[in-house]
Amino acid sequence: MVNNINIFLVIGLIGQGFFSTRFIVQWIASEKAKKSIIPFSFWIFSLLGSVFLLAYAIYRRDIVFILGQGPNVLIYSRNIYLIKKKKK
Repeated sequence: MVNNINIFLVIGLIGQGFFSTRFIVQWIASEKAKKSIIPFSFWIFSLLGSVFLLAYAIYRRDIVFILGQGPNVLIYSRNIYLIKKKKK
């Protein structure tokens, strides 16, 4: 049980790291462009963060956290799909 707790704590922390990094990436891109923009990497970090945080929430059996992150995985995946589709 201790190993599972440590593994899922790391998964949760990684997810939070990805989720937080997306804002840093967006801020840097906007500063460089001198206007507010959302780079593709924002959506990648959003998706990674949500997947990891959802896994952690499921492990913790936290329904509030699950309901908060679950739809985000679909939304971020759809945004990535739409961006990739437009580039083709």
